[in-house]
Amino acid sequence: MRVVLLGTGSADGWPNAWCTCASCAALRARGEVRRTTSALVDDVVLLDCGPDSLHQASAAGLSLGAVRAVLVTHAHPDHLAPVALLARSWTPATAPLLVAGPRSVVDACRHWVGPDDPVSLLVLDAGDVVEIEGYVVRALEAAHDDRADPLSADALLFDVTTPDGSRLLYATDTAALPEATVGSVAGAAFDVVLLEETFGRKGDHGTGHLDLATFPEQLRRLRAVGAITDATRVVAVHLSHHNPPDVDRVLGQWGARALPDLAVLDTGDPHPPTGSRRRLVLGGARSGKSREAEQALAAEQRVVYVATGGERPGDSEWAARVRVHRSRRPPHWTTAETLDVADVLGAAGPDDAVLVDCLSLWLAGVLDDARTWETAPGSPAYAESLALVERRVAALVDAVRTTRARVVLVSNEVGSGVVPEHASGRLYRDLLGTLNARVAAECDEVSLVVAGRVLAL
Repeated sequence: MRVVLLGTGSADGWPNAWCTCASCAALRARGEVRRTTSALVDDVVLLDCGPDSLHQASAAGLSLGAVRAVLVTHAHPDHLAPVALLARSWTPATAPLLVAGPRSVVDACRHWVGPDDPVSLLVLDAGDVVEIEGYVVRALEAAHDDRADPLSADALLFDVTTPDGSRLLYATDTAALPEATVGSVAGAAFDVVLLEETFGRKGDHGTGHLDLATFPEQLRRLRAVGAITDATRVVAVHLSHHNPPDVDRVLGQWGARALPDLAVLDTGDPHPPTGSRRRLVLGGARSGKSREAEQALAAEQRVVYVATGGERPGDSEWAARVRVHRSRRPPHWTTAETLDVADVLGAAGPDDAVLVDCLSLWLAGVLDDARTWETAPGSPAYAESLALVERRVAALVDAVRTTRARVVLVSNEVGSGVVPEHASGRLYRDLLGTLNARVAAECDEVSLVVAGRVLAL
């Protein structure tokens, strides 16, 4: 199967021509433009036909003359520009063409078909199956229903199987996938999934679309039923300027991509691996490092969240911090409040994910357990306590190296400011800097978060 992404943008494209936000400015500076979402499968099946589809095909050096089916998800003008049918009628086209979609799509197309053009129109409902030139198309339910907008009420998604057995899921526009849709694609093991991700960081949009909080949850649900596998190419489409300019990096944590317009997906090509197995996220206080770490595992099926801070009875500020962190964790995550991080990593399996937040609190707890602060520097007891700390650190580093799980660890980056006044502060600073460096040496990805921006080290 060969899929050409004719467009990957939302209704207004990205950048929005009227907008001066940082996201739009960044894309303009890169010369990157995303036009309305549409895809061409094997030159035979066109998925959505919006205002940019014809021109994008020409920009890619393609003719649509071999297209035998146009599948339209719904009648919003960024997905359906029926004037395309009039343009076809002005050519010597003689091959039959099927335009299929919800009733609102068919109604919008009726008056645009030329009198001698061999175009047939087919109304599809969720659950319908149609075969076109050896391509089997299953119409699926979408969650794009807005009662105030009849053009979205009958929106569909498409499950397309090609003659060679390859399979594609085209899922735009939709909010959280309906249970019936997830159930209908159980075991599908799609080769390609084009899943909408419109609103990026904007979580209060209240629309029938996905964002960077709800997108990974759909991936998790599809993986749980075998619709997405390690071999599936997942591409986010219908992107808008509510996304950060580095959206491809964010999606990569979940095994997805944000490919540019006119990119080609060929299932015969090797599938490059995505995502890291061991990652360290560093940052200062309130830098956003914990959110970045949590986001990295948002699409995982089984996550153990290792909270190393413990309980602090009577400390209301600490209790408030803990409540905030707990509220962000998905309900299917398991929490382990422990300093025995090495044991958790050792017990985790290859299908598990472990988030450790954080190493700085873990080190403080290990120093407390070793009674380091109760001994006099230079004394035998002090040396013994530091030797115990070193054994715990070595065990942790070894567990990071050998764990079969995917692991994300969070730690504070210290030592860049004023030298601590007290010997205890200097010792902690030095030990944490060394711990971070040793753990980083075992990780295939290390990130520094500064003011919410993620820098790859």
